[in-house]
Amino acid sequence: MAAYSIPEIKKRIGDFPRKNLIHLPTPLQKLENLSQELGGPEIYIKRDDMTGLAFGGNKSRKLEFIIQDVLDKKADAIITWASLQSNWCLQTSAAARKFGIKPILLLFKTYDLPEEYDGNLLLDYILDADVIIKEAKKGKSVRINDILDILEAVEKEVKEWGYSPYVAPIGGSMVGGSMEKPLGAISYVNAFVELMEQAGELDFEINYVLHASGSGGTQSGLVVGAKALKGDIKVLGISVSDDKESYGKEVLTLVQDTVEALKLELAVEEENVIIFDEYIGQGYGIINKDVSEALRLVSIREGIFLDPVYTGKAMAALIDLIKKGYFKKEDKIVFFHTGGTPALFPNKQHLVNFLKK
Repeated sequence: MAAYSIPEIKKRIGDFPRKNLIHLPTPLQKLENLSQELGGPEIYIKRDDMTGLAFGGNKSRKLEFIIQDVLDKKADAIITWASLQSNWCLQTSAAARKFGIKPILLLFKTYDLPEEYDGNLLLDYILDADVIIKEAKKGKSVRINDILDILEAVEKEVKEWGYSPYVAPIGGSMVGGSMEKPLGAISYVNAFVELMEQAGELDFEINYVLHASGSGGTQSGLVVGAKALKGDIKVLGISVSDDKESYGKEVLTLVQDTVEALKLELAVEEENVIIFDEYIGQGYGIINKDVSEALRLVSIREGIFLDPVYTGKAMAALIDLIKKGYFKKEDKIVFFHTGGTPALFPNKQHLVNFLKK
């Protein structure tokens, strides 16, 4: 049973102001050919790669709320961090520039790609973002506790330049830096509301929502939305970097922060946070054959390109789970395409090598 109605949740989300950055709602469409190829269940795709800001992606939903917070705090520069080919950093730079805010990016080499102007890094350069590149542990995403000293030094320097900086946490997810509320997660509660409205218009009942899970904001928002509006929908997060035990605790904390921020009376338990870590492979951002073949299959069957770091890994997981009988034939699954497709290009050689016959 639903705990809240759609209008009730919309009203609570409306208490958090946001800037209009993107095209909503993003399309929801059935993947007829892919569903047939895999022999059921029915697969739908939520096209959050088509948000319209700088090649699109899930991070632009978050930035509608975060940019408003930056402006409310009278900041004129935004500092954030992620991996070298981060879609989050690209989206943040584009959103910041749109409102006259200076973007400063700490980019970490968490996988074996050259520091050349390609993919998202090329787009960062075109946007004239200040880019600082650092080494990092391979195959892992970079959490705030890993880089506190670097972050503090950069923030101090930016203030010396005469700016008032806003520190935005990686992926716009965990509360921290200058972000005092789980704004990224709230944006994905809103995305779940949007999804429910679209499913109602198309007259079908969703059984599962599946997505790539990296910094936790997308999954946390979807979990809260599902719990509040439709308690029987399972949200499946495919981890792209961290083990489900440690990462699951982070997501649960963020879920609880989101419930509190929206003033919901919901008991979200550990069992509601479902994470698969079996598909991480060699680590974050490291391409393998399964991911490459999943990318090719979706492109051939549906004319849709996934990205190699997030959605490719999530689709490889979905294909494997279907083959293993995790779902019923009649189940209806919504796959969130969270964007990131510019990362295809710097990974071109890896992809070609895996896809050669």
